[in-house]
This record gives sequence, structure tokens and C-alpha cells, in this order.
Amino acid sequence: MNAIIGSLSALLYLLSGGLLALRLARAGRSITLSKGGALMPGWGAALLHALILAQTVFQPIGLNLGFFNALSCTGWLIGAVLLAAAIFRPVENLGIPVLPFAALTLVLGLLFPAERIVADIDRWPLELHILIAILAYSLLTLAAVQAVLLAIQDHRLRRRLPGGFLRGIPPLTTMESLLFQMIGAGFILLSITLISGLFFLEDLFAQHLAHKAVLSFIAWSVFGVLLWGRWRFGWRGRTAIRWTLSGFSFLVLAYFGSKLVLELILRRY
Repeated sequence: MNAIIGSLSALLYLLSGGLLALRLARAGRSITLSKGGALMPGWGAALLHALILAQTVFQPIGLNLGFFNALSCTGWLIGAVLLAAAIFRPVENLGIPVLPFAALTLVLGLLFPAERIVADIDRWPLELHILIAILAYSLLTLAAVQAVLLAIQDHRLRRRLPGGFLRGIPPLTTMESLLFQMIGAGFILLSITLISGLFFLEDLFAQHLAHKAVLSFIAWSVFGVLLWGRWRFGWRGRTAIRWTLSGFSFLVLAYFGSKLVLELILRRY
């Protein structure tokens, strides 16, 4: 049953991403698909994806966050945050890469199941800490995707190529404002994650957690400096893009880089 539901969810993710791409390509024409119409299949996909996660991740004995389960959960949350944010902000075009990515994580989670219980059922504070961490990661992933789109937009404007898909995305200043809103929200959640880790984890700097803690703190510092530079010096454009992608790189290494090495290479669960 999970295979059927997962296949349908992945197809709906791809359909929604394709419709968003078609909508962007046809921007500026008299007849175009509405934002709501393009995102509707994505909502259906996210709902079906959530049903699968409810069985594979949220188990009676606790959170099962093996590498591909964690990846699937993160992919779902990134997609869900995007769909929710698109109701209030013009960020729907981020769904073009994000929704197919969510489909990929779902398929990988179903193809390569693995059990790694990271929090017992009676340790709800630790479960909350983990979920906040994944939410912070999801928001900062969207910020990284936004930074890439902003870099493309800035490059085309500098080369005086204003046509094409640029007709379908907000102005540069709006794009930068959205970027820093995402970074600000993600930074707050990442701060909560690091602080709560001091209380909920028995030894945050244990051998198997030390590199994750250090890299997470470096990522937090990078995003903090970026926000300070924006407030103090008005950093924008390429400077903001470089700092955003640098912070995101450290965050990826902190979580998925360490999980990949420990679980898939060293086979340490």
C-alpha cells in the first residue's frame, strides 16, 4: 500500500512542479495557469507523503530517522513549508526544483528503508528538538534555493537580459526581502535547536555528535553574521548570496553529511 501511495504522491509532486515550470515559461501571456491551480497537486502529494511518514518515521517506539527516512521527512517538510508560504508570499516558483526533490526523497525513503530510533516515545522533549531542527533546516534550504534563483536573476539583469522567466518572478528587491525573511525565521529556529540541544542531549559534544555540533554552530554563525551585515551595512546581492550558500553548505555537512558517513559508510547506528 505504501508503494502505491508513494508512487501517486511522487507523480503529484512532479505534476505540480511541471505546472509551475509551465506557468513560469508562459509568464506575461494573456492566458496562464493560476498559482493555486499549479500548487493543488502539490498539496495532494504532501498529504499522501505525510501518511507514509506517519507509518515509517513516527513509530510506537519513537522516531525512526534512518538516513533515507530523515531525508524523506526533510523533503516533505521543505515542500509543506513552501506550499504554506506560497499562500502569503510569491515564492511558488521555488516549487519547480523543491517539489521534484520532495518526490525523490519519498522514493528513496521507500526503496531503502532502515531503522534507527533516535528518540524513545517517552522522550518527547528530544523529539521536539529534532523536529525543530528539521524545520530550521527546511527553511534554510528554501533560503538557499531562493539565493540560487536570486543569483540567476541578478546575473541576467547585469547582462541586460530582462526577458524570459524574469517576467514571472518578483522584482529583485522583493526577492532579496523574501530571502532575508526565510533566513531570519530559519536562524531563530536554528538558535532554538542549538540551545535546546544543550538541555535535551546527554552529551552534545560526544564523539558521534561533536562534528555535527561544531558544523551547526559554524552555520549558525555564518547566518548570524549575514543578518548582522544586512542590518548594519545593508548587505545584498552577491554578498548575501555567497553568505547564504556558505551557511547552507555547513548545515548540509552538519546533518546529512555526518549521517551519510556514520550510517551508510561506517554502518554505525
